[in-house]
Amino acid sequence: MPAMLEERENLSLVRLEGVIDISSAAEIKSLFLNALTSNKEIRLTLEGVTELDITALQVLYAAKQDAAKAGIPFVLDGSVPDEISVAMTDAGLAKLEFPQ
Repeated sequence: MPAMLEERENLSLVRLEGVIDISSAAEIKSLFLNALTSNKEIRLTLEGVTELDITALQVLYAAKQDAAKAGIPFVLDGSVPDEISVAMTDAGLAKLEFPQ
């Protein structure tokens, strides 16, 4: 399973792993919608991601924007693999500006 949502007392942890592409975009969107409805801080973990396509990046960007509009903190948890950082930069989304 490339995406998982773990609800904790004070936060929602979204963990992505493996290849994250258009085939998993709907699943990821659903996880973020569930996390947003919990109204708790959202933490995103990308450490296990090996590939992230533009569709997945768009879902991440939209989720971050929706969280900001709702006043929900959305932070990156852990490190981002170099390949994923490059993909974000190449897509023009390096400025997602996740605080750590």
